[in-house]
Amino acid sequence: MIIYGVAFLALCTLAGLFIGEVLGKLIGVPANVGGVGIAMLLLIFIGSYLNKRGLFDKKSEQGVEFWSAVYIPIVVAMAAQQNVAGALSGGPMAILAGLAAVGLGFALVPMLDRLGQPKTKTAAPSKPIPSTQR
Repeated sequence: MIIYGVAFLALCTLAGLFIGEVLGKLIGVPANVGGVGIAMLLLIFIGSYLNKRGLFDKKSEQGVEFWSAVYIPIVVAMAAQQNVAGALSGGPMAILAGLAAVGLGFALVPMLDRLGQPKTKTAAPSKPIPSTQR
């Protein structure tokens, strides 16, 4: 059922946020440290494990896929907003680091595009046909 996929997503999110809070307290940071990322990793690894065992049916996957289509762009937009605000208050070095990361990302696009394309098999060069066989 689709609701099982949504429940699975909610459990992974809660577990990830809890682990992020604990990590923050352990390292002395008064914030959640990587909770959303941990939640996504839990979702990927546990979901893959359940799929291999046949315990995660197609309908449950649809519940996760629906929320991933909605959830991930929202999280990315929120993180981008925080990063821009932090960069502007952090001074020129933070802005320079952000621009360098974007430039590197743009520079790597052609390489990543080549990696994603299927390999084409090239035929070996043929030998010329002798004039006696023509």
